[in-house]
Amino acid sequence: MDTQQPVRMALVGAGIFTRDAHVPAIKALGDQIEVVAVYSRTQKSADAAAALFEHDIEPYTDLGALLARDDVEAVDITLPIPLIPDAVRQALAADKHVVSEKPMAPSVADGRALLGFYADHRDKVWMVAENWRYHDVTHKAAALIKEGRIGNPVMVTWHEAVAIGADNKYFNTAWRKTGDFQGGFILDGGVHRAAALRALLGEVASVSGFSRQIRPELPPVDTLSAALRFESGALGVYTITYGGDAPWTPVLDIVGDRGAMRISRYETIDLESEGQTEEIHPISGSDIQAELAAFVHSVRTGEPHLNTPEEGLLDVALMEAMLRAGESGEIVNPARLEE
Repeated sequence: MDTQQPVRMALVGAGIFTRDAHVPAIKALGDQIEVVAVYSRTQKSADAAAALFEHDIEPYTDLGALLARDDVEAVDITLPIPLIPDAVRQALAADKHVVSEKPMAPSVADGRALLGFYADHRDKVWMVAENWRYHDVTHKAAALIKEGRIGNPVMVTWHEAVAIGADNKYFNTAWRKTGDFQGGFILDGGVHRAAALRALLGEVASVSGFSRQIRPELPPVDTLSAALRFESGALGVYTITYGGDAPWTPVLDIVGDRGAMRISRYETIDLESEGQTEEIHPISGSDIQAELAAFVHSVRTGEPHLNTPEEGLLDVALMEAMLRAGESGEIVNPARLEE
């Protein structure tokens, strides 16, 4: 196989994130990816997405017809969360490589079923598009912790307040307002944080917490406060609200027994180690571009990538554990959700 040939790809989904994030990242990769077709549920959006490219791309409103094309090697799935599992199944059954947006499924049960289906299609690459796993901050902070710069992590706190209102483009997507999948924005955005926490501090052994819905237009819940106990023994708190806003920078603090780090807006790392302070700016490009480049490399070489569906399922499991704990008041083990 010629590893220099572009991967011939079809876009499955033509919404905001496709247009604003995936298309620019694909273009930035130059001749690594050749988009040959695009699917959307409406002709108007399929045509609009196709028009974003300088070359001719065939628009489809019939996913089966698109997947029947022999010249489509891979699909990039950016559909609404409840529709992702079925599209992944169809693509794998059609013998296509798949990169699908996070979360990998709306629930652990759906994710486990999807992994079971994938067991018969392991000759194909399936990447869950969790771009924070390819974020330079994730890599740098994880390296600093591994090097022992803060000693053994003992406490982590992550606080965010992000008001989602009518002026937010994602708020105005109709499927997000139905409450048909657990967690709403908390699950959708939370899997990023779950991936980061797991990459930096390892697996979470147990979760407790509280949740509530403040704003009726943000079902089923929009506010969560969860306490975490990591397998390492580190303790943590993750709090997020989409029901209110705050003027302060969202921060992730990790305190170790010999130092500490603060990650602000997931952009800047302030490190305190051995009495010295250091400000680190590790950002150097698009994490979405990086993950798509890794996908291409895996398709062409067969080498592994970071965003396996197994990792994607563990991200969902951590968020589902927080949501279940918030609803029931019980202590939940994320690993038990997979049994």
